[in-house]
Amino acid sequence: MITRWAVRRMLWWLDGRLRIASVARKALAKVFPDHWTFMLGEIALYAFVSLVATGVFLTLFFEPSPAETVYTGVYGPLRGARASAAYTSTVALSWDVRAGLLMRQTHHWSALVFLSAIVAHLSRIFLTAAFRKPREPNWLIGLTMFLLGIATGFAGYSVPDDLLSGTGLRIASATLLSVPVAGPWAGFLLFGGEFPGTSIIPRLYILHVLLLPGAIAALIGAHLAILVRQKHSHFPGPGRNQDNVVGSKMWPTYAFRSLALLCAVFAVTFGLGGLVQINPVWVWGPFRPSAATSPAQPDWFLAWVEGALRLFPPVEFRVFGYLVPAPFLPGVVMPGLTFLVLYLWPWLDRRISGGRGRHQVLDRPRDSPARVAVWSWAVAFYGLLLLASSDDVVARYFEIPVFGIVRTMRAVVLVVPVLVAIVAYALAKALRADPGATLLDLRWRQVAAAFRRRRPEARAERPAASGGEEAGA
Repeated sequence: MITRWAVRRMLWWLDGRLRIASVARKALAKVFPDHWTFMLGEIALYAFVSLVATGVFLTLFFEPSPAETVYTGVYGPLRGARASAAYTSTVALSWDVRAGLLMRQTHHWSALVFLSAIVAHLSRIFLTAAFRKPREPNWLIGLTMFLLGIATGFAGYSVPDDLLSGTGLRIASATLLSVPVAGPWAGFLLFGGEFPGTSIIPRLYILHVLLLPGAIAALIGAHLAILVRQKHSHFPGPGRNQDNVVGSKMWPTYAFRSLALLCAVFAVTFGLGGLVQINPVWVWGPFRPSAATSPAQPDWFLAWVEGALRLFPPVEFRVFGYLVPAPFLPGVVMPGLTFLVLYLWPWLDRRISGGRGRHQVLDRPRDSPARVAVWSWAVAFYGLLLLASSDDVVARYFEIPVFGIVRTMRAVVLVVPVLVAIVAYALAKALRADPGATLLDLRWRQVAAAFRRRRPEARAERPAASGGEEAGA
């Protein structure tokens, strides 16, 4: 009773000065859609919370210095070895600090979950056309958050100064040097001299623990503020229109559901951190400029770029007398074009579809077979590039010549995504012709008829999604 009385007195005191009661009442009455795909963004948010929590622990023990030291910890094979302070402190975190390995691996897994959830969330937005007016700003924010997440992951992956991360930095340095005119200057400034330089580890560390996470946190805040201002979108169904939101209220239904998701994300990331080994730096050994490790693959969020570097033919040419080395097209131009198209997509889609009004009701993916085909092509193309980044692993374990794998993958990357896009287009068109059908309900004649049909049939009204406490706002 005393505690409840004290809490009430504190809330009355705050409300008397900040007038928060009306704001809190409105926030607790906010309605969230019940469909499970709307939770993908929250998974990314809670993975970011896990990243920050474990990252704070790691900063207490990690030493971001290239200065040479001697490892004196309990890991026998490296005891007495000379290496950078960054590497020895990482090994000490893994072997000498209580719960250090758990926190290190959980931090790494949380980064992978964070970026995976962003990709899944962006895919849902893309397939349902949630990027249309007035939600273009959040599409741009989400893409920028993904780019910053990639940069943050690369910086965190590189600071331990082990042989694997050093190999990745060497590839990044070569790709940067391939940029005509500006590349060598930028590389010299970033590394503090010729590779590997003396300044890259402290600079990456500041980017990883301060600047990039701060920018991501700011974007998350802007994303949520826009979301609150514009309200959630929702899928079509009875009682759902461009002026309302149908779903569960913030309190208590959605709050407890979201809290359960937070616990689930933490359980998964800490479970992976405790049970599944990732990036065992003591196995790779310290970085030496004269050495390289093979097989060597980066995390998935950069593996597609390395796959492109491995598959692309060694094409070099000159522009205004300046040599453009082979890594420039696959390592700079291809990723640049990828994100340029993604940033421009809301306006490209508007120009193609002609839809210029405000949209609150989402499309079902089947409503736009062309959009499904583009997404399927992209998933197949970048997925195959990711697979190509492990061609040395495949060659080693299956005893296949690596150059044979490269030649085969060059053809596969060009042909298979087109075939996947054609199949996806046909399936989506067949599903659009039968709004009540699912993918498992389709028959071959329906898919064949979809190819012959030129005009989409009238769309029947779809049933509302079930489950959860329904309320309109």
